[in-house]
Amino acid sequence: MRELSTKPYLIRAIYEWCSDCGYTPYISVKVDDNTRVPDEYVKDGEIILNISHDAAHHLTLGNEVIQFSARFAGVSREISIPLGTVQGIFAKETARGMLFPPEVEQDEAGKEPDESQPPSGRPSVGATKNRRLQVVK
Repeated sequence: MRELSTKPYLIRAIYEWCSDCGYTPYISVKVDDNTRVPDEYVKDGEIILNISHDAAHHLTLGNEVIQFSARFAGVSREISIPLGTVQGIFAKETARGMLFPPEVEQDEAGKEPDESQPPSGRPSVGATKNRRLQVVK
């Protein structure tokens, strides 16, 4: 069984924390072809959106996509954001929240590329060493 991503659960948790504290939750999104947002508000391929209860109507924070309707310059727009494009969620008032690392693309077999082998086929400098965790006091 494929392991579920923690990202949608963390987004929902930070959203709930923002709401409970009276903060305004914002998400940062890297816009791609699958992202439905008003293009006129996209800057440098990114958009920051207010997803508070007052701004985002019919908000759905799903495991694969975030969907809602919102007004931009008085015009209602349908927004659809794949979870893979969400870069972070934070409180507007404090800037506290969570940033997410860029999504790792998978090959056709559904496996992540082997980063220990650079394109030349030779192992990278640190790839041959055994790695382990240790307690640091």
